[in-house]
Amino acid sequence: MASTLEEVARLANVSRSTVSRVINDHPNVRPETKERVWQAVRESGYQPHAVARSLVTNRTQIIGMIIPEAVTTLFTDPFFPLLLRGATEACNAHRYQMLLSLFDDPTGQEEMYQRILRSGYLDGVIVASTPLDDPLIPDLLRDRIPFVSVGRHPNERVHYVDVDNVGGARMAIEHLIRLGHQRIATITGRLDLISGQDRLEGYRQALKTHRIPVEEELIAEGDYTENSGMVAMQRLLSDSPSAVFVASDMMAIGALKALRQAGRQVPQDVALVGFDDIPIVSAIEPALTTVRQPIERMGSMAVEVLLGVLEGSSEEEAPAQRIVLPTELVVRASCGSP
Repeated sequence: MASTLEEVARLANVSRSTVSRVINDHPNVRPETKERVWQAVRESGYQPHAVARSLVTNRTQIIGMIIPEAVTTLFTDPFFPLLLRGATEACNAHRYQMLLSLFDDPTGQEEMYQRILRSGYLDGVIVASTPLDDPLIPDLLRDRIPFVSVGRHPNERVHYVDVDNVGGARMAIEHLIRLGHQRIATITGRLDLISGQDRLEGYRQALKTHRIPVEEELIAEGDYTENSGMVAMQRLLSDSPSAVFVASDMMAIGALKALRQAGRQVPQDVALVGFDDIPIVSAIEPALTTVRQPIERMGSMAVEVLLGVLEGSSEEEAPAQRIVLPTELVVRASCGSP
């Protein structure tokens, strides 16, 4: 098994210096030569020395994924594993490693920031599910740490990848209106998150367009968990909505449980629409109508944008990239005409 640059160079039929340039991501190497060298590396089992490589390139080939959520939330909401899968696949394609960081209190966040981000251990980070009042993004901007947000951010300097949350919610409400529903409630996501605010805005816009009054008693806030969807639905039952738009599928599952406990049938008594299209919702009874967002693609796109930021890190005045992916309404059995 080859274990030196010289042996990799012999297999690829190039010079030792060319192998070194390819491994260290030097820009002035032809694509076909790069592919031949990496093929030789794979065939030979050669392992570039990570520390030596980082000294040459000033890169560690490690990026971080920061999610300010408790571990229990991460592994009970399928959104996050799907996001991580997309991001990890993109990292693997570019020969980067991903470090996942979770915390659910300010102390843990501050420790992570000092120990990992300020140490230069990571080339850059992806942040997801970040509340608007979280100091993390202002800190990253202040310290000039390359990062990309999964989710729209109002600061014009922030690179982000998001989906059309307003348009997706509006599409769901318009579908319910076409079915004849007029008394439409909503269970929002967390309103300290842009996604929660945007989906609520889409709900309001659709009602306004169709001259249906927005009744505040038909709006209940959740936090994207199944239990919060159940509690919110129990509160809404006294106002007798004929349909409910729920800002996440996990909350919609909780809402469905609350409706069953109250003896209400879906869709005969109450129509239900979710948001996400996580795998389980096509298998529940009744199958959930929902707004599909490309979760894995968001993760992979966030990595691609971050790597682009790293490549252009010397361009201080380059405008922030803002990528908004389309959503799609997936109609299933949980909707019906009242």
